[in-house]
Amino acid sequence: MPEVREPRFKLGETAWCPGCGDFGILESLRAALDELELEPHRVLVVGGIGQAAKTPQYINANGFCGLHGRALPPAVAAKMVNPALTVIVNTGDGDSYGEGGNHFLHTIRRNVDIAHFVHDNQIYGLTKGQASPTTATGQVTHVQPSGSPSLPMNPLMLALAMGAGFVARGFSGDRDLLTHLMIEAIRFRGYALVDILQPCLSFNKINTFAWYKKRVYRLDETHDPSDLSGALSKAQEWGERIPLGILYRREKPLWSDHLPHLAGVPLVDRQPDPAVLQALLDDLT
Repeated sequence: MPEVREPRFKLGETAWCPGCGDFGILESLRAALDELELEPHRVLVVGGIGQAAKTPQYINANGFCGLHGRALPPAVAAKMVNPALTVIVNTGDGDSYGEGGNHFLHTIRRNVDIAHFVHDNQIYGLTKGQASPTTATGQVTHVQPSGSPSLPMNPLMLALAMGAGFVARGFSGDRDLLTHLMIEAIRFRGYALVDILQPCLSFNKINTFAWYKKRVYRLDETHDPSDLSGALSKAQEWGERIPLGILYRREKPLWSDHLPHLAGVPLVDRQPDPAVLQALLDDLT
């Protein structure tokens, strides 16, 4: 009999609604981390506020829960001072693309080596069920009874246009593919975005599991992830056909490659010189 290895990563009790797509995402995250044979103390999972952002509370890795929309800055900071950490951000579409939209853009520009998993249920699933940046125009919500008046954001198009080196889309109902995408995103040297479609049973009665299942399909070997034009074309597919997989992958210089003072001993291991710190403080007074 083959030896059954105990998973390194344990999952805690959750507060999600039964049937929520977050369960599949959490299971895929645990499977990806175990397959990569990472140690919990060498992994940092970061969230902001929202149902997706509760993920750090439900897995036995280092965790940080920040403010709404502010998951990316502490994740970037942690990776810069301790590059040995595997840093993973789990947030929702409202957290990442709404409140955190500005940080989303500039994290792509900086290209720090983190994996960003966005639980995209096209609604605010924690607060009242209002329209999020990815909600369809005209979709009726508890807060927009006449329908959302805004155009929906296309996060894949935006990430590609901003120069992201790794852009993928997953689905919480396809755990095997989602686990693979997470593994590839974590292995990627640079900022990696995985936009993950998921149902919200409580507040989004349109984009259900059945709605996604009818439309999503896996990209095959005919798609070239090194072709930016092809990736942009696939990113625009939405409606009757929605592609899943790695749309684009191309490594680029990291932000830290341009900062020579970060070379050598990581900042987390350096001992500060009290005299230098005092001189800096004196200069401010």
